[in-house]
Amino acid sequence: MRQTDLGDRILTELDKALRVVAARPRAQRPTPATTAHEDLNSKESRLSAGLMRVNHTGEIAAQALYRGQAMVSRDPELREHLLRAADEEHDHLAWCQERTEQLGSRVSLLAPVWYAGSFAIGVAAGLSGDKTSLGFLAETEKQVTEHLDDHLKRLPANDSESRAIVEQMRTDEIAHGEDALERGGAALPPPVKRAMRAASKVMTTLSFRI
Repeated sequence: MRQTDLGDRILTELDKALRVVAARPRAQRPTPATTAHEDLNSKESRLSAGLMRVNHTGEIAAQALYRGQAMVSRDPELREHLLRAADEEHDHLAWCQERTEQLGSRVSLLAPVWYAGSFAIGVAAGLSGDKTSLGFLAETEKQVTEHLDDHLKRLPANDSESRAIVEQMRTDEIAHGEDALERGGAALPPPVKRAMRAASKVMTTLSFRI
């Protein structure tokens, strides 16, 4: 990668980061939450809002991870694949923010922290090589899918709107992970997987409240 190309990419990513954490996201696809509004009591609303805020945080991190990997990728095809995945995650970002606000709450105040940290991790994964980068993507999507499965169990039974969003996100995440493995993603060492889970636990715990 030539120095001028890297400089251009850094400027592009700084602009993208500001848009993700500060601007209101706009989805390319319509929200899956097309069902009629359900009446939730205050406890149910707080729970749903907290879970959707966590999901929004996860999408902030996914944007940063994939764009960090793409910025340092030397394979144009892989870079394009990562950017397409990030674009789909942007839809998730918009859906989660909209639903969180519908529930009378807000997204995490720590979004800039989540983005910066995840972008750095994405760059590190990308510099480790294409197979590792794809393996990291696959493992990330696997762990995200597990979180979404847990959220589907915890969401109030009558919150069909949040549930529809989470179910569509789950479908997309599974597809991203399977695609990464088909492209040759390598399995990550167990210590790396455990570190990813530990970092995810910190992020989800804090973002549920802050």
